Amino acid sequence: MLHMELLTYLIDFILHIDRYLQTFVQTNGTWVYALLFLIIFVETGLVVMPFLPGDSLLFVVGAMCGVGLMDYGLSVALLLGAAVAGNQTNYTIGRFFGPKVFAWEDSKFFNRRAFDQAHAFYERYGGVTLVAARFMPFVRTFAPFVAGVAQMTRRKFIFFDVVGGALWVGGIVTVGYFFGNIAWVKSNLEKIIWALILVPSALAAWGAWRASRTPSAGTL
Repeated sequence: MLHMELLTYLIDFILHIDRYLQTFVQTNGTWVYALLFLIIFVETGLVVMPFLPGDSLLFVVGAMCGVGLMDYGLSVALLLGAAVAGNQTNYTIGRFFGPKVFAWEDSKFFNRRAFDQAHAFYERYGGVTLVAARFMPFVRTFAPFVAGVAQMTRRKFIFFDVVGGALWVGGIVTVGYFFGNIAWVKSNLEKIIWALILVPSALAAWGAWRASRTPSAGTL
């Protein structure tokens, strides 16, 4: 029963994150930056938390920056820092556990399907996976972990991590900044959030299926 209540709250939080975030800003002010840093860091840094909002959160942050409730430059800088630091943590965890991960079974703490999707992407496309995965819910949480398991060098990982993080954070926050406060967007935000979750997830599943059926082109 408790799990269902938590799941219901989480779904409501994700679909109406604009309301929750605006209320938090109004009651806690600049502490919102610490909260956002924590959410993005945990979502990208811990393989047990792939369900936290990412794309929708960045979009709403951009929209709030657009009306002056938050600072655009500070938001982008902090969230980029959180995204990069989270991936670095995830990568380090992957290197620590190494090949032992392939023996892990699916559980409430480990999403085997998401891991397998990210691994199929990595085997096919190498480091580019880290950039593309930023825009794919669930896969982005496991991509740096997989890179660590595969023992990608830290130098290469940092390059792809920073490039992907900059495109993801900078791109989506900027889109939210310019388009998030348009009347049609505001009235259809819940549908847009669903699209941000379902469309990339479907593309990730399709891409992973294709990658698993074709010979590897070698990793970067």
